[in-house]
Amino acid sequence: MTATEETREARAYLLRVAEPPAQALTRFVNRHGPIHAMERIQADETPEPVRAETEARRHLNQAAEDLAKAAEAGATLLTPEDEAWPAWPFAALDLARARGATWAGQPIALWQKGKVNLATATDKAVAIIGARAATAYGEHTATELSHALIAAGVTVVSGAAYGIDGAAHRGAIAAGGPTIAVLGCGIDVPYPAGHAALLDRVAETGAVL
Repeated sequence: MTATEETREARAYLLRVAEPPAQALTRFVNRHGPIHAMERIQADETPEPVRAETEARRHLNQAAEDLAKAAEAGATLLTPEDEAWPAWPFAALDLARARGATWAGQPIALWQKGKVNLATATDKAVAIIGARAATAYGEHTATELSHALIAAGVTVVSGAAYGIDGAAHRGAIAAGGPTIAVLGCGIDVPYPAGHAALLDRVAETGAVL
């Protein structure tokens, strides 16, 4: 299953329309679908909680531009309609939200650089994260642990930061990957800048999100 271009453009719009975590918007999209949700938001025909999250940006539609910029950066927009969407791992976020975690919930979509199938790659995965100002011993341990996990058929997920995160990615790459880097910035922005080459290598074997 693959999302239609219309669905992908709708989700690109929805990514910009509210600051996450936007739980009212997420529930609205899940209930009505991305295209109908976008149309109702643009027409200002939404319940008050959704309006409160989207009012400031509902007139801003840069979906086509964002998709084009992503393509220039070698990235695509992965959506819940795509077969590669990691629905099973993300189910834990729905469970957390049901239990009162106000920050939790599945993302509306993900910008992805790298051709690994995210659903398959995260079927068995472990996150290794830690201090940026790590000790040499800490970085060594993270590298060795990551290398061993890859050898055991487990994907390593981290955040590409200096210190433990970078060591985890390097250990995974040395073992042949795959590894996944989850960034808190745009897909066209290598962050931290000092890890630009590392992020390129991550994308070769796994994915940058």
